[in-house]
Amino acid sequence: MTTKAKPTDDSFHVFDTTLRDGSQREGINLTVADKLTIARHLDEFGVGFIEGGWPGANPRDTEFFARARQEIEFKNAELVAFGATR
Repeated sequence: MTTKAKPTDDSFHVFDTTLRDGSQREGINLTVADKLTIARHLDEFGVGFIEGGWPGANPRDTEFFARARQEIEFKNAELVAFGATR
């Protein structure tokens, strides 16, 4: 397990939604392997939070979260799930 950087008073975090919102564009169809590759790159770039999708509502997102937990050791990012609110 790695220790992530602690925020300071003047720090900020990027919350990236590429894997969910970005994949909803017409003509975009990310595979689980695509999402894993993108998540690795976002972590390497230093993104603080990666919204991976909506597990439970979408089988591809459920598989992505399961595989990401096993295959990626995030050094910078927290992998987070989308959740709808009213």
